[in-house]
Amino acid sequence: MKTHAAVMYEHNQPIVVEELELEDPKANEVLVRTAASGVCHSDLSVVTGAIYYDAAVVLGHEGAGIIEYVGADVTDFRVGDHVILSFVSYCGDCHMCQMEKVCLCESYNVPRGFQLDGTYRLYNKSGEGILQMARIATMSEYMVVPQQNLVRIDDHFSLEKAALVGCGVTTGVGAVLNTAKVEPGCSVAVIGTGGVGLNAIQGAVLAQAEKIIAVDIAEKKLDFAKGFGATDVVNAADNNPVEAVRELTDGRGVDYAFEVIGNPQTIVQAYQMVRAAGTAVIVGITHHEKEFSIPAQHFVTSEKQIVGSFYGSCQPRVDMPKLLNLYTEGKLKLDELITRHYSLDQINEAFADMEAGENARGVILFN
Repeated sequence: MKTHAAVMYEHNQPIVVEELELEDPKANEVLVRTAASGVCHSDLSVVTGAIYYDAAVVLGHEGAGIIEYVGADVTDFRVGDHVILSFVSYCGDCHMCQMEKVCLCESYNVPRGFQLDGTYRLYNKSGEGILQMARIATMSEYMVVPQQNLVRIDDHFSLEKAALVGCGVTTGVGAVLNTAKVEPGCSVAVIGTGGVGLNAIQGAVLAQAEKIIAVDIAEKKLDFAKGFGATDVVNAADNNPVEAVRELTDGRGVDYAFEVIGNPQTIVQAYQMVRAAGTAVIVGITHHEKEFSIPAQHFVTSEKQIVGSFYGSCQPRVDMPKLLNLYTEGKLKLDELITRHYSLDQINEAFADMEAGENARGVILFN
């Protein structure tokens, strides 16, 4: 069958929207008609090469849709199911899966675009195989994906809003609630208030943090942060962010700092702005070749901790329905995250708006 999709052929070049040939699902796979796809900074990181794919790839890893066909051996889903796409596949049998750390599955972690059998499902008009970002590729009208990458949701729930839970909401909220396990009354700093950072702020609100400090260099994004629960904001373009955060915490530093940019400099700042025995949680994905350094002696004598958080340390089929329930109960903002809609043909404009800090979250809608 045919599908229109957003394809990256070369790094740092405009995305090409074109018609591709999509193969039928094989065993353990399903065909999903995409309803909505969030525009996430990780998609842009693929374009820049920070998250590296060495061949043409259809972008998108945050989305929701409706199942239109199921392959052999699919036991968990049926035609007509409404689903969120998860960007991790997991085997369910390895050591990490048995520890309920499915996002760190030893068999399928860090997907690079092929399906689980090592083959393509998408081809362009020249017959060239096209990879699928995270094995899903939500910036396509249709996707063939492993059933492990799906989370069933109630049919009544808005697929546009559910799409956001596929990455940004789960990653941000989960970093606070699952990875750090922030306690009531704590102080929190969030460095970077894009789509994931705003959800880290929401996570801090849910955790009943007493002080929630948003740090960014864009006033518009700091205004977004206030709307999502930040008690204080720091413009790092005008202030030393570490000093500013310490001033807001009686010189001590915050209990938890969440770095949601993926920059070695801001990772170090997160470490510097937590108190002694505090925790810096690194959420942002850095360039795959980048490193950061901290003074080794101070790391020991301060008893600070640095923790990585991948996909909010989530179990997709457990945590995503919980997040939708929080939205239904009025405890989680999803409507306010969506600040602009785009068509698939506007993907390059959507990326430009994201780089300019115009959106809390842009969403591509499909007919």
